[in-house]
Amino acid sequence: MFGECHAHLFMNGYNYHEAVELHRNQPKEGDIREKLRLYQEQGVTFVRDGGDALGVSAFAKKIAPEYGIDYRTPLFAIHRNGHYGGIVGCGFDDMKEYHSRVKRAIREGADFIKVMFSGILDFSRDGALTEEPLAAEEIREMIHIAHEEGMAVMAHVNGADAVRNAVEAGVDSVEHGNFMDEDCLQALAESHALWVPTYVTITNLIGSGRFDDDSLRRLAERQGERIRRGFELGAKIALGSDAGAYCVPHAQGIMDEYREIRRLTASLFSQDELDRRLAAAEEKIQKKF
Repeated sequence: MFGECHAHLFMNGYNYHEAVELHRNQPKEGDIREKLRLYQEQGVTFVRDGGDALGVSAFAKKIAPEYGIDYRTPLFAIHRNGHYGGIVGCGFDDMKEYHSRVKRAIREGADFIKVMFSGILDFSRDGALTEEPLAAEEIREMIHIAHEEGMAVMAHVNGADAVRNAVEAGVDSVEHGNFMDEDCLQALAESHALWVPTYVTITNLIGSGRFDDDSLRRLAERQGERIRRGFELGAKIALGSDAGAYCVPHAQGIMDEYREIRRLTASLFSQDELDRRLAAAEEKIQKKF
């Protein structure tokens, strides 16, 4: 079984606010153990978390070995104040404060640094982004600071310009990566960066009644074409479902992601070849992060 390369253990897959309330005062051990048990039952032995502001992933890291799981976490994600990211971490106002956040993560035992460079998909507007991404200079400096501290960088980033800026600055992994264009995909494929598309954050919404299904299908088709093209170009693509996001249950999410990636690539190569590529990408993530 493949590992889960993008999860948020504090989220529950159906109600973000309820999840936050559950862990607000302190991480709830029973809830965390139940989610780890689900991964164990599915044979998932590697989980890379995307961080949270509640200490859940920090606690999960301590007990995950009891379930035979190699659990990696940034502890919390880092975002510029006034921009998207508060739901999974802490903010900064300038590069000095950002650097202090990086040092805090290292001091508290983070395995890598998670940064937020863009907004998320606005499903109410046919998948447009909720906000403009950070400027190229800021993206470059944030990656540079983390690398100077000896840490790999996991980047939440959408939009062709923002992804390309992150890739050219040496980011280690691109998370989500919606709306990439051909030039961006070429740059990604030629770089050392890995891509974790979290495709089921779109496809699993279809039929949920939360958003317009026609809009979701258009967005899924668009992103699916980009994923196929990424494979054609030789991009290093790994499986991660953003488990815990709406309609993406823990342990089941990675199974759903594999099913969708297999469907997208069925005309490109055999299942054995897909599995080989996915395994190689996951191995790189395990070595980098």
